[in-house]
Amino acid sequence: MEDCIIIGAGAAGLFAAGAAVHAGKRVTVLEHMDAPGKKLLITGKGRCNVTNNCGPDEFLKNVRRNPRFLYSALNACPPAFVMELLEKGLGVPLKTERGRRVFPQSDRAQDVLDALLRWAKGARLRYEGARELMLENGRCTGVRLQSGEALRAGAVLVATGGVSYPVTGSTGDGYLLAHRLGHAIVEIRPSLTPLETSLPFAESLKGLRLKNISARLAIDDRYVQQEFGELEFTPFVSGPVTLRMSRQAVDALIDGQRVAVDLDLKPALNPTQLRERIAREAETLGPQAPLSSLLRKLLPAQLIRPFAASLQIPERLPLNAVKATELDKIVGQLKLFRLPISDYRPFEEAIVTAGGVSTAEVDPQTMQSRLVKGLYFAGELLDIDADTGGYNLQIAYSTGHLAGQMLGNK
Repeated sequence: MEDCIIIGAGAAGLFAAGAAVHAGKRVTVLEHMDAPGKKLLITGKGRCNVTNNCGPDEFLKNVRRNPRFLYSALNACPPAFVMELLEKGLGVPLKTERGRRVFPQSDRAQDVLDALLRWAKGARLRYEGARELMLENGRCTGVRLQSGEALRAGAVLVATGGVSYPVTGSTGDGYLLAHRLGHAIVEIRPSLTPLETSLPFAESLKGLRLKNISARLAIDDRYVQQEFGELEFTPFVSGPVTLRMSRQAVDALIDGQRVAVDLDLKPALNPTQLRERIAREAETLGPQAPLSSLLRKLLPAQLIRPFAASLQIPERLPLNAVKATELDKIVGQLKLFRLPISDYRPFEEAIVTAGGVSTAEVDPQTMQSRLVKGLYFAGELLDIDADTGGYNLQIAYSTGHLAGQMLGNK
């Protein structure tokens, strides 16, 4: 009989295993894939955005769902703790980049995974899935494996992740395990996911990156969020700016609301300054130059056709034929270029899963179920999600570490 069983060998599960092992406990980690940490290896495009180099208070401002639930876990295991553990304890030099995002200096996610496996050294890793949680007298007493074998333990932690990137093993098994023991599952949906646009000629924008743009998310023509940074067409609308807004956009689309992303393509210029620049460019080009030549001075080549189509002004129109009202439209659209959002991309392309095990039924000071003694939860399985930038991995570490410490005390 083990002291504790951890289901899932991802970031939360391995961090929990290390905490329990260092408390001197016998730990078995179950992983239904053929290798641990597969999702960790693809985070940060294979570089692994380990965490975000900020304090707990600033961190919680970037948590979109149930930030107060994280208070105890985050203060016990803040980003500074994770960074020190990786650098000084586990030998992984780190670097902090734009937006306080932390990466291994090697830019190799494998180095982070290897470090977490060293941290969890001493835990027994079994490549087998869990069929069900065993219950006796209202307490979780172990796990029945897919093979039918029963593993008994003093406590069980479910850290199976969500359903985003299911090819890495995040197949939603944990939701079913929790639901069978009476836990409510808040509706799951993709978060930090690309969005689809019905903008004319959007397919021609594939590969276009817009840097240093300002974007506002409009839901039923009301602005609910503003972001600044980079937006990318893949051909879907992606990039850090879009991903940060996708949480609210997805919820609104599910509710049948109208969604749009309004871009300020020239945030450094006010309308007056923009008119002055356009006048200078037009004078240089000459009165017979087509409108498309002027637009090339103002926009990336790929954006000219969709931009002109939205203006409903012929691209070949000579500049001396452009009316003052049409000039106003050009200025207005440079300051507000609307991307109508028609849909969102599925779990297969989402970075994290929103929704999950209701935090109302989990003790935030221990990560133990309020319904079933001896049962714990950690990581993406919980109804918590945050912005892109290392925040979601840190949530996995913090909740996993706290749960692992509590498992070690049982």
